[in-house]
Amino acid sequence: MSVISRRTEPQRAQSRHTPGEEGVWVFILGDMVVFAVFFATYLFYRGQQPDLFITGQQTLSQTYGVINTLLLLTSSLFVVMGVRGLRSRARVAPWLFAASMVCGFGFAVVKFLEYSAKLAAGVTPATNDFYMYYFVLTGLHFFHLLLGMVVLAFLVRLARKPVLTDRQFGFVEGGACFWHMVDLLWIVLFPLLYLIK
Repeated sequence: MSVISRRTEPQRAQSRHTPGEEGVWVFILGDMVVFAVFFATYLFYRGQQPDLFITGQQTLSQTYGVINTLLLLTSSLFVVMGVRGLRSRARVAPWLFAASMVCGFGFAVVKFLEYSAKLAAGVTPATNDFYMYYFVLTGLHFFHLLLGMVVLAFLVRLARKPVLTDRQFGFVEGGACFWHMVDLLWIVLFPLLYLIK
């Protein structure tokens, strides 16, 4: 078993390879197919009731959506820098993964505020089809975000080790790819729910 150390040059960082392990990619691609079906279903029913969906869309806070988009984009940048930091043996890598977690926590706080405002106004998934899709799609994404934060916590722990095996480094890369998927899904969800007229 080969070892990646921040004190010795990691050979695998110098060669091109698919990040993570095959199982992670099967999970990520399968997840994205499921979300693609949800997106297509949303667009179909939006086409059936355009006035209802546009009216519901106008009640969403674009400000919250923009803040959350910036938080996830920033967090993905921190993850990229964290993986590169591990490859170059930088001691700042754990802090970069932790910073990404902070951004994820910020997203969760903003989403909590958004959900709270809707529920306080009496808006629930049962209100109409738009809000049903809004809560289902953002709720599924929120679940993935929470799962991603657990993964990031493991990355922080791994990044603190002076030595990583190939398998451990593969987990770091796979975890980073999962977090990027969470970011990508939101980049699709944000315009779909908040912006497209």
